Amino acid sequence: MNGQHPLPPPPNGGAYTGASRIPRGAARPRQGLSPRINHSFVPVFHERSNNEDNAVLTDNLWKLARKTGNLNLANKGMARVPERLYDINDADEDSKKANLQQLSLNEEDAWWNQMPINNLDLSSNALTHVSPKIENLLTLTVLQLHDNALVALPPEIGKLEKLVRLNLSHNKLDELPAELFSLPELRHLNISHNEFVELNPDISNLHMLEFLDAGNNNIKSLPGGIGFLVRLTALLLPNNHIVELPPDIVNMRSLQKLDLMKNDLIALPEDMGLLRKLECLYVQHNDIKELPSFEGNETLNELHASNNFIERVPKDLCSNLPHLKIFDLRDNKITQLPDEVCLLRNLNRLDVSNNSISVLPTTLSSLAHLISLQVDGNPIKTIRRDILQCGTARILKTLQERAQAKDRETGGADAMSCGNVGAAGQSTDDMTAGSVDKYKLRHTRTLAVNLEGLTNVPDHVFELAAAEQVHVVDFARNQLRALPNGLQHMSKLVTELVLSHNAISQVHPFISQFTRIAHLNLSNNLLTDLPLEFRVLNTLRELNVANNRFTFIPKALYELQGLEILVASENRIKALNVAGLEGMSRLNTLDLRNNDIESIPPILGNLTNITHLELIGNPFRQPRHQILIKGTDAIMSYLRDRIPI
Repeated sequence: MNGQHPLPPPPNGGAYTGASRIPRGAARPRQGLSPRINHSFVPVFHERSNNEDNAVLTDNLWKLARKTGNLNLANKGMARVPERLYDINDADEDSKKANLQQLSLNEEDAWWNQMPINNLDLSSNALTHVSPKIENLLTLTVLQLHDNALVALPPEIGKLEKLVRLNLSHNKLDELPAELFSLPELRHLNISHNEFVELNPDISNLHMLEFLDAGNNNIKSLPGGIGFLVRLTALLLPNNHIVELPPDIVNMRSLQKLDLMKNDLIALPEDMGLLRKLECLYVQHNDIKELPSFEGNETLNELHASNNFIERVPKDLCSNLPHLKIFDLRDNKITQLPDEVCLLRNLNRLDVSNNSISVLPTTLSSLAHLISLQVDGNPIKTIRRDILQCGTARILKTLQERAQAKDRETGGADAMSCGNVGAAGQSTDDMTAGSVDKYKLRHTRTLAVNLEGLTNVPDHVFELAAAEQVHVVDFARNQLRALPNGLQHMSKLVTELVLSHNAISQVHPFISQFTRIAHLNLSNNLLTDLPLEFRVLNTLRELNVANNRFTFIPKALYELQGLEILVASENRIKALNVAGLEGMSRLNTLDLRNNDIESIPPILGNLTNITHLELIGNPFRQPRHQILIKGTDAIMSYLRDRIPI
């Protein structure tokens, strides 16, 4: 049972109080080992009575629940749900008798001012069952039952037709009632840390499901038909025993995150590239021997495949994943990296530790965004050990020097080009039409010139790129002081623009002409504001302005209705304009690490669209660091609890 050793049952069918349970997150005995018992201390367990459980639901909690629609009975040591709870949506007798002319109670407590229960938290108790009377709570949209001792659920749970979120993790369930799979609005289901050996094929009937966590069970296979969950954006199945994925898993065209770490997979489907929206894939600690080419997928940002038996990196994979930022291949059987690895032009981190690589390709030096290259544990003979120990920058510099020396010897004829329009060693600003490889522009649809020290780019370079329908422009790590004027020739084509690590102090208003741009990286520049023309960039989904000189979030950004990711870390931002953030309805990631923010308004917790919030490194006192490190849910909950009623 996932390494957990249950306590022996208390006498007379009673239950332990909450203090006797192993707290969530605490170390648990490993499977197969007997826990150490301190015989010098014998705890005295108290058998819970019905009256004690019923008393948990006090009049104050009752009134608060009727006023807010939220009832929190978490961590109360309950063995049973208070019977009174199931009637909470019914108006009490005093309220029924009350009228506008003669009130026998405060008007705020009258039935017309009371809210039906929509959020019920029964987590972290000692519940073994839930009464069929749960069907009385028809207004529930959120039900938290995690961290209990549930062995079964009543079929009546299928009557909760408004239920959107259901958390059943950390229980003893091995099956779900068939009626649950008919819930028409269920979008978030967590059944992790239970005792499931399979998923019911009827799970495919949950057509609205967007999030499914079934990790830490004993699941050996996935049912055919799971591909019908076409709205699923996150599928989490770590720590199971899955050997093979069903072919129709590639039909989950909305899937963004797939976690299959610590299973028994021997291969991935060849057509994994059909998961066109997949951004993060976790398959570490399996038995995979070969990676697919991911043809058709251009959105993958993270590929974690450590601790497998992979022998090579497919060349096609390198050309098919232009947005890959993290590539983890440590502890495999790889003997060499292909020269084509340089086509992973957005790579930030490459980990090939503990493989069998003897030579590093010089083309690695052309990866302008690579900040972490881990090669420990390989029999590399072509680079001195002291250089390897100096870290990423020194290794890449060595490889670059060798690449330039080889170019001088061969005249560049044998050099592997990775999309840069200028030849290595070319003097800055010496870019002519002849230096642009039309074939590579046409093949990659990318104009990338990195590490060349450019202070300007001639207009004709952009004219040629526009003629070849190039839609990605990358001039990272140069010396540009402004956006090149020639960019205007590509304003109707560019979907991604990378100008990070330059010396840009302002953005020209012509940025408003870019009607298709989705990704814009202006990090590591000298910006203090953005022009008001920014507000018309309705197609912009991701904006990175980290490590600039902003003292506030630019006003123009608050009108970007399509923006989903805003990275503004490492600036000098002093305050948050929550009213402005409220207008950004699609914003789900907000990174404000290492700024000068002195206070966090509690109403920020009401922005439920934000699912990833980073605030560490600011000088405010609340929330404290202990809350921040628990993640976004804990931060938002903390803030909501401090909103004045």
